[in-house]
Amino acid sequence: MKETGIIRPIDELGRLVLPMELRRSLDLKPKDGVEIYTEGDKIILKKYSPSCIFCGSKNELRDFRGKPVCGDCAAQIGGLDSAGK
Repeated sequence: MKETGIIRPIDELGRLVLPMELRRSLDLKPKDGVEIYTEGDKIILKKYSPSCIFCGSKNELRDFRGKPVCGDCAAQIGGLDSAGK
């Protein structure tokens, strides 16, 4: 894990501002999703990138009842069409 030496306070509402240079380096734009994980005493932030709920693939994603499913898994569960039906 790379240390940046940047310290930011958490405000009264629990918000934390990510520095511009960090947002640029991770290509984070306003409204982008960020996943939050914990590992021991660490908080890990990761830019959200949708993946198949079954296998984790990021290829040929389709929507099935609001969830991403890849083409391979869709074929295995009955062949969803492009509308996710």
